[in-house]
Amino acid sequence: MAMHLPSNKSRGRRTPMAEINVTPMVDIMLVLLIIFMVTAQMMNAGVPVNLPDSRAKALEQDQDPVTVSVDQRGHVYVDDREVSDAALPGALKTIAGRRGPDGQAPQIAFRGDKGIDWEKGMRVLGEINRAGLTRVALVTNASSK
Repeated sequence: MAMHLPSNKSRGRRTPMAEINVTPMVDIMLVLLIIFMVTAQMMNAGVPVNLPDSRAKALEQDQDPVTVSVDQRGHVYVDDREVSDAALPGALKTIAGRRGPDGQAPQIAFRGDKGIDWEKGMRVLGEINRAGLTRVALVTNASSK
């Protein structure tokens, strides 16, 4: 078997590097990850609601629940669309008619501002129940108190 020994001419030259330097790509990916983590929180908010604090543990939920929000002024929103009190039962019946692959109605994430009248929140929760939507999660801020 023959060995290839470098000649005197090639000792001073550098051979081309055949490896890819991934450090710049990793730096860019980390910056993008941070940007997406920060913006994902803003996209999740929807209707601006000052949520109450709670020490309850987080529950498992659907990937895309229907959000029903009541803001500080008492206006009701289904996802990001404002719904009047008179139109709320019809909107909830439409949601209850949608069935997932498991045959269940969608889960509801109720976001109520901590400054709303308790009666208003109970009225909205009552309409959700009356429409046949029984999988309801109350959304709060995590508290470490």
